Amino acid sequence: MNAIKAIIIDDEPKAIDVLKRYCNETDMIEATASFRDPVKALEYLENEIVDLVFLDINMPKINGIDFLNIAKNKPKVIFTTAYSEYAVDSYEYDAIDYLLKPIEFKRFLKAVTKAKQILHSTNEPLLEFHQKSPTEKTIYIKSGPQLFKVNTNDILYLEKDGNYLTFHTNDKKILSRQNMKDVFDIVSPKEFIRVHKSFVVAIKHMEIIETHQIKIGNVKIPVGRNYREDLMKITAGY
Repeated sequence: MNAIKAIIIDDEPKAIDVLKRYCNETDMIEATASFRDPVKALEYLENEIVDLVFLDINMPKINGIDFLNIAKNKPKVIFTTAYSEYAVDSYEYDAIDYLLKPIEFKRFLKAVTKAKQILHSTNEPLLEFHQKSPTEKTIYIKSGPQLFKVNTNDILYLEKDGNYLTFHTNDKKILSRQNMKDVFDIVSPKEFIRVHKSFVVAIKHMEIIETHQIKIGNVKIPVGRNYREDLMKITAGY
């Protein structure tokens, strides 16, 4: 498996520096971002896929437990804190581990090794592609233990669902771990268009286009203000 992508959330700069330094000392994990403000971390998780969070429990404004209750996209968690009395709470939230400050490197390494084992057993390949000819556009979508063969012509729309994309086809829904920002590596921008921060639709399947929504069959898909102009340009060419 590739290096674990992790973020660090702690209101103490020195604690962040320690964890960053530890992450740099092993190839198992990569610290992609750090936050002193947990609110900014919540915003980050709305758009980025993260495997693991090093999460301080005792923080002002929003503590670590509140953070997990609020977050829609919940990666695996290793709690970090100077207060041992929080240990029971951490296990109630299915934390991978609980690191007591000051954190020693060998204890950090043990937690990361445990995280790698857990993530290796649960993570799945995102997508596998296959195209026999220019007219046969087939992708294989990995969802849990299953691999779905899908013709892109049958995809009605894609919907962001946390750290996943849901592929809505004529006859099924397929949930696959994938980031919305990479969606046009999966489907062609000539055949699909993003109409909302959470939706990409197949142009050929749009039946009714209104100012604030698109109808595909019985489904109403919102059109975001920032995407409306591009939608109008596309439809004007048809």
